[in-house]
Amino acid sequence: MRHLERHRSEKIGWLRAAVLGADDGILSTASLVVGVAAAGSPQHQVLLAGVAGLIGGAISMAAGEYVSVSSQADTEKADLAIETTELATQPATEKEELADIYVRRGLDPELARTVALQLMKHDALAAHARDELGITEKTAARPLQAAAASAATFTVGAAVPLLVVILAPLEHLSLIISGTSIVCLAALGAIAAHTGGASPWVGSRRVAFWGALAMAATAGIGKLFGTNMS
Repeated sequence: MRHLERHRSEKIGWLRAAVLGADDGILSTASLVVGVAAAGSPQHQVLLAGVAGLIGGAISMAAGEYVSVSSQADTEKADLAIETTELATQPATEKEELADIYVRRGLDPELARTVALQLMKHDALAAHARDELGITEKTAARPLQAAAASAATFTVGAAVPLLVVILAPLEHLSLIISGTSIVCLAALGAIAAHTGGASPWVGSRRVAFWGALAMAATAGIGKLFGTNMS
């Protein structure tokens, strides 16, 4: 019977992108609408500012993630091209290089050479990509996928404060948006920490603290400028 193990580290890639996108969506949009609401703006203007923040933020997240992951993908392609050339021109040297990696990992030299030879016969480039460069099918950069995931999670997060703007009364808008967003941020931090194997309470407090600080700052600025302009 085949034994399958699932490790938390396998979730790190998608977890980081999902948490970052949703956290940014909630925090940036909530901070924006809290600041506009604190300035005394009517509800439709608060909502308009939030929608603009959602659209601009989602596109910005997608573009940033695409550029970042594309750079990683370009580097991976360049490294694989170098390995392909070296395997074609210096196969013996590449075999010894792979064997040395296995020796450093604990195999005796003779066994390391045997393993290197067998793996290179099977798929030389894949062996060097995995064990020399750290590139595998699961970890390979996918710019479009990363961009789409970041934009989607940002949009989902940003929808939370926008929904509050639509439903909450104007006189308590800033307070309700802040409270709801902090609760959602705390829950998101707890879920992310638990999924990654850390303490949910630590993750929850960490995200909630920075969220509260950001919204307090924008609320203060909104009140200051709202008072000065009235």
